[in-house]
Amino acid sequence: MVSQAALSLVALLVGTQVLFTALDALNLRHGARAVRESASWVRETLGVDDPERMLAYQRSKTVVSRLQSWLGVVAVLAVVVSGLFGDVVAALAETGLPPVAQGVALLVAAGVLARLFGAPFDLYETFVLEERFGFNNQTPRLWLRDFLVGVVLSAALAAALGGVVLFVVDRLPTLWPVAGWAVVVGFSLLMMVVYPRFVAPLFNDFEPIESGPLRDAVDDVFDRAGFECEQVYEMDASRRSSHSNAYFVGFGRTKRVVLFDTLVEQMDRDSVQAVLAHELAHWKRGHIWKQLGASAAQTGLAFAFLWWVTTSQWVYAAFGLPEVTYAALAVGLLYVGPLFSLVSPLTNRLSLAHEREADDFAARVMGESESMTRALATLAGENLSNPFPHPWYAAFHYSHPPIPERMRRLRERSGEGESEENEGPSGPASSA
Repeated sequence: MVSQAALSLVALLVGTQVLFTALDALNLRHGARAVRESASWVRETLGVDDPERMLAYQRSKTVVSRLQSWLGVVAVLAVVVSGLFGDVVAALAETGLPPVAQGVALLVAAGVLARLFGAPFDLYETFVLEERFGFNNQTPRLWLRDFLVGVVLSAALAAALGGVVLFVVDRLPTLWPVAGWAVVVGFSLLMMVVYPRFVAPLFNDFEPIESGPLRDAVDDVFDRAGFECEQVYEMDASRRSSHSNAYFVGFGRTKRVVLFDTLVEQMDRDSVQAVLAHELAHWKRGHIWKQLGASAAQTGLAFAFLWWVTTSQWVYAAFGLPEVTYAALAVGLLYVGPLFSLVSPLTNRLSLAHEREADDFAARVMGESESMTRALATLAGENLSNPFPHPWYAAFHYSHPPIPERMRRLRERSGEGESEENEGPSGPASSA
């Protein structure tokens, strides 16, 4: 007989999936209507010759993603609620290994299985979906190489972080939530240094931008923004995809700016400079540290919840688990993920504010807003991004304001008003 606690997990996981499936359907219908109503704006401003192609891409991506999520939930529930998870934990306990080693073995195995589960979906998305819409540049050999490196790397990182946290749990039975929280936050800081220098180069080549017109453009933005950073790189994103982006990572002497080669190719000099200024704002305005602080607070709540789970006997009886802490932690994490996704409208608010502030900073650095609005239009058009998400969907899924809203806001703040026809629809889609 399934316990009430197990039923609560089923209700949480399935209920969350039902909610997000409904939001997907709502968003697809809303976006399709808005794009068709503003087809001329999509063609002229975003440069998308066939708006129906944009809709088809969004529809295909949504269906594949949601199917993967549903099958993942079914697989997790089948393992946990059936008692199979408890049997695995019992088998690990019988090996005689120390509890920390048992927990690490379970964590690494779960991570590898999750990667294997996701592989068919990634293959389909890469070589069918992305290929159909002209984005894929990967070869099967490169995909396989990335997959294997990713499995080994994720297993190593999971073993390292999980091992330290479980060691703390084992040695500090009353203080481990605080110590574990400190370990995870410290690991996040460490990865800001380690990722750009050692992890990212495993997948992409990064060429320093040291001279030429692009370096001149970069230095010009740095001078205007009052920023110093010698580490500016162009990444060979085109080796895998024609999607474009840029990012800022690190702190202190390790901070660096990375521009996708696809972005440099797709945009004019002023637009590239505006994107760069936007990324610099995240450092200049302290967004990186504020986001880290918000993440640390969220992690603290997670550890508080896990402390309650591990000190409550119900979790062991409900799922047929031996009384080993790492098993209770694993079940507790199954609750944490959906709960955090349900409060994402609150957590996204900070990121949305930061993105608006970064847009404003870019406009001030450039001395005009048109370069940034043109860059946003190019990003949306080239990536076939959904420009008109439903407000409810955007609240849960968007850490950036919708593109039309950002463009309109920039032009209004600079006094460059345009007609409604050129700004896109004025209903809920553009104000989300």
